[in-house]
Amino acid sequence: MPRFTDQVAIVTGAASGIGRRIAERLAAEGAVAVIADINADAAAAAADEIAASGGKALSVAMDVTDEAAVERGVAEVAARCGRIDILVSNAGVQIVHPLVDFPFADWKKLLAIHLDGAFLTTRACLKHMYAANSGAIVYMGSVHSKEASKLKAPYVTAKHGLLGLAKVVAKEGAEHNVRANVVCPGFVRTPLVEKQIPEQAKTLGISEDEVIRDVMLPETVDAEFTTTDEVADAVLFFAGARGNAMTGQSVVVSHGWFMQ
Repeated sequence: MPRFTDQVAIVTGAASGIGRRIAERLAAEGAVAVIADINADAAAAAADEIAASGGKALSVAMDVTDEAAVERGVAEVAARCGRIDILVSNAGVQIVHPLVDFPFADWKKLLAIHLDGAFLTTRACLKHMYAANSGAIVYMGSVHSKEASKLKAPYVTAKHGLLGLAKVVAKEGAEHNVRANVVCPGFVRTPLVEKQIPEQAKTLGISEDEVIRDVMLPETVDAEFTTTDEVADAVLFFAGARGNAMTGQSVVVSHGWFMQ
């Protein structure tokens, strides 16, 4: 029996990478997967591919840093589907620089996507979840919600911040049967991470293989990247939890990089 039959799940940043796989997995479990992405064409293509595979999906253009765009996109989904059951706040970027010369514009851009985006999509979806007296929000954190790394000041800051946001939503949402939790992956070999490998190699003056071995994966138990399916497993676990026992929590999916 599918876990999410006819539930409507908005996944931000879902045209590719982790978000795309989460949307595919939700659709496979019966949900209507809403591909929300700043790239409207890529979002539409992803939704079409899920539909062609037998799932239910639709797309919505959404810049998560734009208040009006978020409100408009969420309202469109609610109007078309009649409900919003799940929000997976996944949209994100990575920008690396030493803190001493980190451009302020890049700092603001990254925090806007990760934190403003999580706030705006949460606020917009909560209105519909509260009205239905039910809902689940899953934030895409990171091992960097728990640990720090060089060159990633705004990313580490933002991912730590998502833990705090989830806890507030868990407390405020409890009386409306809305839960909020955070999934914290290790390095997943998505386009976002692929982009980081040569950037860090150049910045640190080492080879790309050394970045993978000595910077990204040295603390794992098996020197393996986390997979998109492993992350999706955790997201679907939180999304499908019942009652308020599982709220305000975080789970690390990192092949043992960080253990809590």
